[in-house]
Amino acid sequence: MVSIKGGHKRLVTGAAAAGLALGAFALSGTANGATETAEVAGAAQPAKPSKPAIILEHGAFADGSSWNGVIADLRADGYPVVAAANPLRGPASDAAALRTVLDHVKGPKIVVGHSYGGNVISEATTDAPEVKALVYVAAFLPAPGESALELTNTYPGSTLPGALDPVTYQQADGSTATDLYIRQDKFHHQFAADVPTGQAVLMAAEQRPIAQAALEEKATTAAWKTKPSWDIITTEDLNIPPAVQRFMARRAHAHTTEVAASHSVAVSHPHLVARVIERAARATVR
Repeated sequence: MVSIKGGHKRLVTGAAAAGLALGAFALSGTANGATETAEVAGAAQPAKPSKPAIILEHGAFADGSSWNGVIADLRADGYPVVAAANPLRGPASDAAALRTVLDHVKGPKIVVGHSYGGNVISEATTDAPEVKALVYVAAFLPAPGESALELTNTYPGSTLPGALDPVTYQQADGSTATDLYIRQDKFHHQFAADVPTGQAVLMAAEQRPIAQAALEEKATTAAWKTKPSWDIITTEDLNIPPAVQRFMARRAHAHTTEVAASHSVAVSHPHLVARVIERAARATVR
């Protein structure tokens, strides 16, 4: 286990960062795991195999932009990246949505999940041989039969219930359902305490709700049982208590890194998160 108090800063040039933080990349050439042929001195020379694609799955109360700093680092280091859109409706249906992305991006892949996104990647990648490693970022690693809500309550420490703003609505079939937001006046402290205030205010306004039923839905499979896993544990997390994170990481025999960070570690420590992802890629894709 690696224990880190904070991530190192790195300079990213404007050319590397501009436009790349959107997470899009061309699904051709080296971006899909193929190799290129380079013309050197008039003769065709085989280029090195491309790096694996990195697929990022955000969690509840966030969106794909939460990965922007991580994406900039990964792209600067030559990794193609997709930040998938997580519907946040339930592990089974969200995993089906993620599998469409995994099937579309060819070649070896490293799949990364933040928070509830851990439930989704665990479900989506069980029978995905091109997925070489999983990286959990302040995330859930449920076993079959467990839900996010159940795991959160395994140990004390989460203050999320008191910060939630539930919105109940009527569905097309006449039944009612509830979406959960974090109250904007509590978002900074609850979700992103180590993120600058101005940025946290924007994150609060942009948050995507999760269906309450998604947190209660039980997992049916666990890809971490068969795939090598890395886990970033956030020791100042108010959503998923650190004790819960450590319990899940130990059970999964994950390579762990602990950092004094809030639940929004990908925003507050993007360089650290990118380094762990790249470590997983180097260890599993050659």
